[in-house]
Amino acid sequence: MFPLRPQSRLLPGPDPALWRAIVLAGVGIWRPAARLLAQTGQDWDRRAFYVEKLACAGGWLWPLWVRAWERARPGDPDAALVRARAQVSLAWRLRGGGYANQTASWRFRLFHRALFKARQNLFDAALLNPDDPCPYSAEIWPALGLGYNEDMMRELWEEIVKRAPHHFEAHYNALQYWSGKWRGSHEKARVFAEQAADGAPAGTLMAALPLFAWYETYEARGSRRDFRSREARSMVDAALADMEAAAGHPALPYVQHLVAYCLTKQGRHREALRHFRAVDGWVGSVPWRYRGCQRLAYRGVRTAAARGAVIEAVRRWLRRG
Repeated sequence: MFPLRPQSRLLPGPDPALWRAIVLAGVGIWRPAARLLAQTGQDWDRRAFYVEKLACAGGWLWPLWVRAWERARPGDPDAALVRARAQVSLAWRLRGGGYANQTASWRFRLFHRALFKARQNLFDAALLNPDDPCPYSAEIWPALGLGYNEDMMRELWEEIVKRAPHHFEAHYNALQYWSGKWRGSHEKARVFAEQAADGAPAGTLMAALPLFAWYETYEARGSRRDFRSREARSMVDAALADMEAAAGHPALPYVQHLVAYCLTKQGRHREALRHFRAVDGWVGSVPWRYRGCQRLAYRGVRTAAARGAVIEAVRRWLRRG
């Protein structure tokens, strides 16, 4: 067993520089965030990851520090992108987390109004940095909320892939669009994920997308037998192989959480524990996002993996004896 650490729901794994920038932005100090984004250059995966997390800094008071940044550096594409992404996050907070039939009409009015504003902000950010796929990736969330049809979604997708064909955040966001719980179906999500993974370079984490698509189908009703099926084991193994070549990828912790969860369900406790150690203390990822209490859900599965690893070690020792 290894000790539990304090758990944050904002990040999926440790990133001291990002965490410092988030904390300081939350109290109105914007320069560390600006420096962090400037350093990403054309590492679009890291840029998208940092922007998404910085957009949550300051909670409901986020405009204050972004406005200070914009006043100091008018026309800064980084500030414009953070503003736009924060507007997207604000829209979803206004909607709330309930099902559509449990959400009040006034919430939907505020939600749609905020999404229209976010879409305009994203358009403005894209004009300031035409090579950047991140505004288009972020627009997938307004696409979900405003009900883009499939032709509109494909046009948006073309803008993304011509800039970054293996952009992890964009693929994950698009997977939500094509899933059965949003604008597509389980079959469309599966096909989309498999096409993205087919022939993708090692280390892009595209090989993990079929596992995410599978989990979106089975997360509510999957049994132990489902998780231990040949199909599920094959997808976990493909993700593991891609992860070996993805050291330093900002989305790696997202994949580690889901893989560790699936490995535990499959009884592969020692393997699961390796990935739990890498992300321990951080729970901002699937599958915990889908639980009512993220920290408790994480701790329960993580403890099961640790206990299973101990039992496996004892059994090996007894066999040797």
